Amino acid sequence: MSVTGERLPEGRYGRAAEERTDRRLKIVGSVLGVGLVALVGWFGYDYIAGQKVSAELIKFDVAAEDRVDVHLEVRKQDDAKGYCTVRALAESGAEVGRKEVRFDQASQRVDQVVAVRTTARATAAELLGCTAD
Repeated sequence: MSVTGERLPEGRYGRAAEERTDRRLKIVGSVLGVGLVALVGWFGYDYIAGQKVSAELIKFDVAAEDRVDVHLEVRKQDDAKGYCTVRALAESGAEVGRKEVRFDQASQRVDQVVAVRTTARATAAELLGCTAD
């Protein structure tokens, strides 16, 4: 006795289980996506809020064979103290001068021109970074 042509009733067994699975996957994906966005936002805020001293190299001028004048703009909290490291580079890319500049002024913005002594003619200057004390 073989039974052929018998089918299960339409809509009774198939689609509901797949729809529940699809819905669960969408919910889990949404929760993980929101968690990832929150984590990236928290890391970004922590990085920005953790910087007490930041600076920008505005311009530099090769003043002589053994000196480069570097114009720095430092932004910091009023009570923050720290230093920034600047270096001078030769045409080959080799470092020919380095200087650490302290910023202890009680103001939020400090504009300063710093002279960096070099061992050879420099063609570029670079701000390596700033550190708060």
